[in-house]
Amino acid sequence: MFNQLGLIGCGLMGGSFALALKKAGLVKRVVGYSKSPSTVEKARRLGVIDVAAESALLAVSGSDIVLIAVPVAASEGTFKAIRHLVDPGVLFMDVGSTKRDVVDAARRVLKERLPSFVPAHPIAGREVAGIEHADAALYQGRKTILTPLPQTNPALIQKATDVWAAVGCQVLKMTPENHDAAFAAVSHLPHLLAFAYMNAMAEQPLGQEYLSLAGPGFRDFTRIAASDPTIWRDILLSNREEVLKQSEAFRHALEQMERQMRDWNGPTLQEQIQSASDARSQWQLGAKSPTTRV
Repeated sequence: MFNQLGLIGCGLMGGSFALALKKAGLVKRVVGYSKSPSTVEKARRLGVIDVAAESALLAVSGSDIVLIAVPVAASEGTFKAIRHLVDPGVLFMDVGSTKRDVVDAARRVLKERLPSFVPAHPIAGREVAGIEHADAALYQGRKTILTPLPQTNPALIQKATDVWAAVGCQVLKMTPENHDAAFAAVSHLPHLLAFAYMNAMAEQPLGQEYLSLAGPGFRDFTRIAASDPTIWRDILLSNREEVLKQSEAFRHALEQMERQMRDWNGPTLQEQIQSASDARSQWQLGAKSPTTRV
């Protein structure tokens, strides 16, 4: 049981974490802060937070667990704002979709206080943003990746593992570098492709006519293109090296299939489609990871 959660960033991810802790009976009080006063007030009215803080530092004051749920580009500024209250024994976590840039910012700013920070990435979310969409069940049945550093306090790593497990997550541990390489492949590149594909459709002279004919397959393929633009701008830029590596691998695979089409090479094209179909059939959402790279 925590006495107080200090929530910095009252949006979908942070708000859902606060509601999940409350539902599980793991926190007595939630103090929240966001840059927008209206967002904080809405979070209070909805019962996501109990007290509205006027600054990030005041949200941290008196808290024994702190969640930083801000865009990854705002991580360093947030660390600077709260640095003086990052005390030993208090669990500090983030929810950023990239980890190397967040960890680098923490190293620069927190310095000797770095052991209190346990970088985290819950693999959950929706295409809609905002505190009004916060859901206590958002993390149920999902994975959370922790990317602790050699300096991270082992007791806080265990505490982070326990709290994410308590809200329904399978908890894995990876290095920040392995995390960013993996999620460039399975999350960041798919978003980039969905954005590019929708732009390509919209820019065609008959694009709107084509869109009017689209069915469930199109809906499923393009669902993530509706994701928050600001968040995904930051993610793609912060992890650009790994995303570009994955983009190159995708281009190579696409070019191979295009080559078979140009050459009317049906058998080889079918083999490539079969390979993709088999790989997709074997994949299961939420399956246990065969290995955990640390």
